[in-house]
Amino acid sequence: MNNQESRTLTFKVQSFRRIPNPYLKSEEGEKGAEMYVAICDVKDLPDSFPMETNPREQKMTTNVAKKIKDSLLNTSELNFYLLNRGILLSAKDVSYSNYSNEMTVSFEDFEVHGNVDGGHTYKTILQYRDQLDAGQQYVKIEILTGIEGIFQSLAAARNTSVQVQDKSIAELEDRFNIIKNTLSAEPYYSRVFFKENDNGDIDVADLLALLNMFNISRYSGMNSFPINSYSSKKKCIDLYISDHKQYGESLENPYVKMIGIMPDIFKLYDAIEVGMNKFYRQKNAGGRYGATKGVQVPKPGQEFHSKFFANDMDASSPNGFLYPILAAFRALVEEKDGQYCWKTNPFAVLEKVGGDLVESTVSMSRSLGNNPQSVGKEANLWKTLYMTVAFETMA
Repeated sequence: MNNQESRTLTFKVQSFRRIPNPYLKSEEGEKGAEMYVAICDVKDLPDSFPMETNPREQKMTTNVAKKIKDSLLNTSELNFYLLNRGILLSAKDVSYSNYSNEMTVSFEDFEVHGNVDGGHTYKTILQYRDQLDAGQQYVKIEILTGIEGIFQSLAAARNTSVQVQDKSIAELEDRFNIIKNTLSAEPYYSRVFFKENDNGDIDVADLLALLNMFNISRYSGMNSFPINSYSSKKKCIDLYISDHKQYGESLENPYVKMIGIMPDIFKLYDAIEVGMNKFYRQKNAGGRYGATKGVQVPKPGQEFHSKFFANDMDASSPNGFLYPILAAFRALVEEKDGQYCWKTNPFAVLEKVGGDLVESTVSMSRSLGNNPQSVGKEANLWKTLYMTVAFETMA
């Protein structure tokens, strides 16, 4: 047994549940392994979980840690506890008070009791939660008791769950050369990572999601809309790989056809992202865009910068707003001589109709219960915004 003293921690949780062991009968005397699950406000999480039980050293400079941090601090998408696997603890005992809504966890032997998995999540929360307010983000805590006899097997099993992702395989197969060759001169290119555990803060999946919006070979006119750019980035990766497998880097590949407008797509995204507050005020002179659910405004001493070009922003908007607006500019793309090109200057059109696009988006959000995630999946909004932009080509 570890010579360190035992430790008992009591803290508030939003919910608590015991998961019965299906192998144990209530009349059996000896207590076996038990599982408990709790949801905790990250502000209430204790800072003294024993860490000796986690088999991996947490390197906080890795891309994994960066993605956890970004998800934690992205309060426009209130789903950290769903996107993150949470924290796994091994403990001697667990109890819950219905009166105070507090959970008490007891750690007796630090060789088998403590944090087993989720160390990156735990350390990231402790490092950055001061930037959050109470009630903004929650984390799932799973606690196991009575597992001392299988602890080594448990720790090994829970820490070998890293899967080789499709994008990593595609990188090994040199399928991203189209994007690399086209964007290599862009200022954000060095920050793009093409496979897991690469350095960088821009996922190639984000690039593919935006490029997918402008694939007029797949999404023609108002017959279909690239809503999967918002709802499933994995689908965007799969579609890109499928096209590359079928066409390679020939002129038949939609992403080869897109080369001429590809850099503009990310500049257009930047212009939209930076200009959201400005465009909102064009239609609501006395309104406060920052008061819109899902929109963040910088706190004193805090700065927001745009995703690709790191330009200053006075508000941060949820992807559920940005993606349908950007996708509307597919209406300005046409194919000439085997290449995609703009029918007219997209940046000029944005300046002209940006106010209308943002007003429609915010209004849709309000009609859907102020839920940015529902906005991003609302087909009627994608159609309305597309028609707004398309009308400019008819004027």
